[in-house]
Amino acid sequence: MNPIRHVAIIMDGNGRWGIIKKNNRNFGHSEGLKVIEKIVYHSIFHKISFLTLFTFSTENWNRPKKEIKFLFNLLKKFLDSKIEQLHKDNICLKFIGSRKNLTKDLLGKIKFSENLTKNNNDITINIALNYGSKDELITAGKKLKKKKLPFTKKNFEKNLYTKNTPEPDILIRTGNTHRLSNFLLWQLAYTEIFFEKKLWPDFNIKDYNRILLKFKKIKRNFGALKNES
Repeated sequence: MNPIRHVAIIMDGNGRWGIIKKNNRNFGHSEGLKVIEKIVYHSIFHKISFLTLFTFSTENWNRPKKEIKFLFNLLKKFLDSKIEQLHKDNICLKFIGSRKNLTKDLLGKIKFSENLTKNNNDITINIALNYGSKDELITAGKKLKKKKLPFTKKNFEKNLYTKNTPEPDILIRTGNTHRLSNFLLWQLAYTEIFFEKKLWPDFNIKDYNRILLKFKKIKRNFGALKNES
């Protein structure tokens, strides 16, 4: 069976779910956060080393200001209330994406969370915040130019936000939407992709287990021909 080191998730459908349930998008975001906690600890149970969560894209700045403010306040409250427990549970927290346009208050909490948990190794949670893959690729290229390094695959990958992280084995996108939405475009070259109809707050451990089991049975050739006579 295929080993699973890294799972990436586009947690789509929170707002739509909130509208359906209570005509309130923010209610969906709050409920979606509860699902994240379940998925994190179930990933640890399955000995998955990396989990990358798409939480806020560079394009999400086009959303209503009230919703953006709610999302960032939700993140700050989560860090305030949960970071000590995450640390006790040996969870490493990292934030990938641009730090531009983030408030000093949030940046301080991010820095504290990363420093506190940096030596933990049960699982690394990459929070893709203010993240856009196209911007990431351009930034990596500029870094190579500034450092006067040869433009090689190895050097390029060392300058991505995801440096020192293996490429995802699995990408899950909920919300019945079949696109990547500018997420990990370089890193997903040979990732197995699972599109789920369920909106994120309805996604559960049973769904997660089904995907993990299906992945383990997939024959992965990475462009080669194996066991062919």
